[in-house]
Amino acid sequence: MNNFKTIFITALTVVVLAGCSASKNASNATAVMIQAPVNIQKKSVLKEAELNRWSHLDIVKDTIPGMSVDRAYAELLKDKKGKKIIVGIVDSGIDIEHEDLKAVVWTNKKEIPGNGIDDDKNGYIDDIHGWNFLGDIVKENLEYERIIVKKSLVDEATYLKAKAVNDKKIVSATDEKAQLEKMSSDATNADVVLTKHFGKTDYSVEEVNAINSEDEEISKSKKMIQRVNSFGMTLPEFKTELQKELESQENVISGENLKTNYRKILGDNPEDITDTKYGNNNVIGSDIEQALHGTHVAGIVAQIRNNNIGGDGIANNVEILTVRAVPDGDEYDKDVALGIRYAVDNGAKVINGSFGKSFSPQKQWVYDAIKYAESKDVLIVHAAGNDAKDIDVEDNYPNDSDDKVTEFADNLITIGALNLEYGKKVVARFSNFGKINVDVFAPGVKIYASTPNNTYKLLQGTSMASPNVAGVAALIRSYYPKLSAKQVKHILMDSGVAITTDVVVGGNPKDVRSFTTLSNSGKIVNAYNALLMAEKMSK
Repeated sequence: MNNFKTIFITALTVVVLAGCSASKNASNATAVMIQAPVNIQKKSVLKEAELNRWSHLDIVKDTIPGMSVDRAYAELLKDKKGKKIIVGIVDSGIDIEHEDLKAVVWTNKKEIPGNGIDDDKNGYIDDIHGWNFLGDIVKENLEYERIIVKKSLVDEATYLKAKAVNDKKIVSATDEKAQLEKMSSDATNADVVLTKHFGKTDYSVEEVNAINSEDEEISKSKKMIQRVNSFGMTLPEFKTELQKELESQENVISGENLKTNYRKILGDNPEDITDTKYGNNNVIGSDIEQALHGTHVAGIVAQIRNNNIGGDGIANNVEILTVRAVPDGDEYDKDVALGIRYAVDNGAKVINGSFGKSFSPQKQWVYDAIKYAESKDVLIVHAAGNDAKDIDVEDNYPNDSDDKVTEFADNLITIGALNLEYGKKVVARFSNFGKINVDVFAPGVKIYASTPNNTYKLLQGTSMASPNVAGVAALIRSYYPKLSAKQVKHILMDSGVAITTDVVVGGNPKDVRSFTTLSNSGKIVNAYNALLMAEKMSK
């Protein structure tokens, strides 16, 4: 158990006013900022109900590093009315027909649906719920692959850096292919042995688990099939997925992945930011299953609260504006830049960007879009990335600093991911970090939210941490609309719960550092504290 010292956040006592009817609001009493608890760690395994909403729970009451969202609603927002806030989701697409999202989908009232006319004259025909900058594209190249193919369009240093990444990927793919081939062979052999053992091909999981044999071959086969079953797959499904992965690795080794130009079906010039007449209004995308990531992100922000369906979103009183710009592969800088501008121009006050990459040949287009958002008072919340790397040293785009030191805008906040285990392992093993370029941390492991076709899943990544913060940002902007994007950014950072103890970084038990060195703030986002600070600042 970790010895958490008392962390004295600024001794801030705030009187929270209740608008017109102070007598109805219990939070009219003096409220105190939440601090990290001392010598407390969750001992029991989380129940399903706790797990599915752990990011909403309270670090003191529940001993889980959540954002105290439920407490904020119960104590600070009761009887308060907020302003409707549009949140732009730049992602893989969203299932806007999902049962827990369709009521919060943004609708462009300036457009007449289905008339084939650009009624609002913004350059996008029938953009009723947003815009799809990818058209029917699902798969895409990675940016380093595009750089290698377009060698003549980039500088020599960038090309050589991309080539070095590709060379390393080939070595890795060769090793991975050998492992996958052995796994496939072992699974096939195990199936043969167990088919003979049972005298049938359709043996069940229960029958495999019940095997009690001293025969070494049967015992080994049992373990192999149990391993397959642990992935939630049947043997045929497992072998199908293995084959797909084998083909993927073979494409890297042979260079076949460099030959496909997925972009050509769009018909635009990705090297020309002024060429904007492309894409369509199908914000789900051509394959609804590929909208899984964006649908999950949207759900974290805005699933209807307390409707007994699926999970609860962080923010109430929001509308989700969809920008489909992130494929299965690396996003184009052009799509990101235009997507940000589209969301800004259509009223978004918060934009979530759960994507990123290590190369950005047209980064200036994105920088200009970030600065444009700043000029329109729009906050951009961005995922720090999942490579367990220090982005003060390693390249990670988009960002708000070309030299990794000096910010050119103050409306972008970068989010690292927290594990649900409060203590030494509180930082998600995959999360990027950086004392300068990561601003704050938030829940990002096993986050429960909507997925396509009225389903729900637990997913993880800084992709999940970012919309958790975007939801809190939307809450602040809803209930305290006079606060600027810059003020909201710094409230999220300054009001967080500070952790000063040592934590494991990158899942490596030998890499232990002070949590204070992993982000600019050294804190974890807390909605309760943020709303208290917003109340004070708004006065």
